[in-house]
Amino acid sequence: MKKQRKRRASPENSEVAVTGVPQLYAKSFSSRFGEEKSFAAEMALYGALRDQVPILDGALSKIVRLTGGFHAECPDKRNEKLLTDFLKTVRVGGNAVGIDAFLDSFLNQLLTYGTAVGEMVMDRSLRSFSLWNASLKGLTVSRNPDDPMQTLISSGPDGKTVPLDRNGTILFAALNPDAEKPYGNSLLKGLPFVSAVLMQIFESIGANWERMGNLRYAVTYRPQNDALDKAYAKERAMQIAKGWSDAMKTGGEIKDFIAVGDVDIKVIGADNQVLDSEVPVRQLLEQILAKTGLPPFMLGFNWSTTERMAQQQADLFTSELYHYRRILTPVVLQICRMVLRMNGLPETCEIIWDDVTLLDETEEAKARYYHAQADKYEAEAKALAKGE
Repeated sequence: MKKQRKRRASPENSEVAVTGVPQLYAKSFSSRFGEEKSFAAEMALYGALRDQVPILDGALSKIVRLTGGFHAECPDKRNEKLLTDFLKTVRVGGNAVGIDAFLDSFLNQLLTYGTAVGEMVMDRSLRSFSLWNASLKGLTVSRNPDDPMQTLISSGPDGKTVPLDRNGTILFAALNPDAEKPYGNSLLKGLPFVSAVLMQIFESIGANWERMGNLRYAVTYRPQNDALDKAYAKERAMQIAKGWSDAMKTGGEIKDFIAVGDVDIKVIGADNQVLDSEVPVRQLLEQILAKTGLPPFMLGFNWSTTERMAQQQADLFTSELYHYRRILTPVVLQICRMVLRMNGLPETCEIIWDDVTLLDETEEAKARYYHAQADKYEAEAKALAKGE
């Protein structure tokens, strides 16, 4: 027992997860993914995109919510109940409960950065564990030089990365990874340029409204050919400026401006034509929506479309959600099998995802009804043929 306490007290021990402290918890480490030095900059860029472009943040959040829930099935119903109770009550990151909270954060990270990492943090009794959503900062993802089919996750200060002992406790997923890279690609890949142009248009609109909404005036006084006007032109200009300033002061009552002589007052910029931003903004938003796969009506865009086209767009988006589910399923199975293994039970289980929307259930019911009708008519036709 004393020896075990001594091992747990050592911060360099590879079994630090036994104490309930995540191995993936990094405070002052740098961001490095393999040999790609620009990944830290990409992380900052994609995070800034979600902060500055509301449609991107809304689209990714909606994808996470629409991915839906699931339940685990086991051949033995007692094992299934144990597994279901664990998934509902597992602690996540110290501030949430339930597997849904873990998967929401995991998928959010996966969509934003293309790579998501988590950990099953064992408790001291080695009879249960909690889930931890790890930050990508301070982690290095690389190929195992001895086994290129295996992905190594390391952590540590600059130049001193230490491979983390996985032992089946590290949860890792990559979105659409390239063949030569161990990590994935962000769903926002390809959108920085389009988003930059969109934000530039919005900034220009804001600047124009700041100028045009708070009007600026040009007051011009033209002295006459009279010698007296020319002699006192400066004094009269100062009087006009003072009178105009008093008339335009806000916070008090509205005042009239009275001037003698040839005085011309114009609004600065009134003759300029404001550029129409509706067409370019819509073109840019179409590019963004095409990348996310969301139908326009799901984000509140009332673009001209037909009911059948909207249904087809919803069906295509449903296939996108199935794609994300296929990526999450191995992670969920890894968690479920660990629960069964720690309780000495067979690791046989299956993940059943809920239907995406009620529309899917309705369409599936209609399809089953039509198939049943077709089978009935075929059976009747065969019976009539045999009777003849």
